[in-house]
Amino acid sequence: MMVNRPRRALAVLAAAGLLAVPLTPTAAAADPSPSAVTWTVQPADQGGPDGRRWIERTLDPGQVVTEHLAVRNLSKTEAVFALSAADGYLTEKGRFNMLPSDQPSKDGGTWIAVQHTVTVAANETKVVPFTVTVPGNATPGDHPAGIAASILSSSGTVQVESRVGFRVLLRASGTARAALSAERLTAQFERSWNPLRPGAVHVTYSVANTGNVRVDARADAAVAELFGAHRRTAAVDAGELLPGGGRTVGTRVSGVWGLGRVRTTVTLTPAVLGDTGPGLQATPTVVDVTGWIVPWPQLVLAAVLAALVLAIRTVVRRRRRRLTAMLARARQEGRQAALAGGAQAEG
Repeated sequence: MMVNRPRRALAVLAAAGLLAVPLTPTAAAADPSPSAVTWTVQPADQGGPDGRRWIERTLDPGQVVTEHLAVRNLSKTEAVFALSAADGYLTEKGRFNMLPSDQPSKDGGTWIAVQHTVTVAANETKVVPFTVTVPGNATPGDHPAGIAASILSSSGTVQVESRVGFRVLLRASGTARAALSAERLTAQFERSWNPLRPGAVHVTYSVANTGNVRVDARADAAVAELFGAHRRTAAVDAGELLPGGGRTVGTRVSGVWGLGRVRTTVTLTPAVLGDTGPGLQATPTVVDVTGWIVPWPQLVLAAVLAALVLAIRTVVRRRRRRLTAMLARARQEGRQAALAGGAQAEG
């Protein structure tokens, strides 16, 4: 896969295919002309590509190892490729990338030493060794990097760098700590104006990897109401996070009525990626927020029902009073008629 950017910016690595989803070799073309140079870069051993999607090593401080990469020139002309390594990071969309050429590396990218260029004939593959030297004072945990082969081309008056590469996931031995933190937790209620249907709570928060190893940031969002008697949950997966990295996550918890006091709780559980070794420390994190929701649809329904009950009771009472009055008149008329009949008989 190829991405071209002006030399003055070099803000994006053209290794998106192999660095982000390195499942199969991805080719990059330096320019759209018929003579374009197209190439792939893969992890390798001395004999050639070895089937790995990326290189992942756990090393001791001070250790030096040799690895290999394979550059395959898929074009019809010989090409000279520049080789480089840099610190790795995750984009906002969670795709793995490495720092552009104009930004200096400070971590795992500085551990890698590779020759500056390699010349590859048309339709050939060259295997190039590179070394990884772990500093003696390296802190335990992950120090991600990437390695790439690039070509410069021209686009008008601007030079464009096209790069293809793969991940080099370096982990310094020692105690692995897996921990997540969450900030700015918010819970916004989405009301259903049908009083017989529940609403939903939209949960958002910012999650950060505060440990020293890369993790899959998993979470459960729970909304409790009626003093915990009614509870609804939803699973959340924020994806891979490198140490020090973070992103904003959102989910929707349905089936919430919003009856008064509502408590929203997010439980974060880091799932470590890669080999952890002994002594792993994984710490779940729980954050919550409580709010009060006025159940207007249900209150309106209750008011309508109360008004109907009151109206029915009023009608029933009026009918009873009318019936009582009619019976009283009938009795009175009966007594009067009886008295009148008795007086006529005496006369």
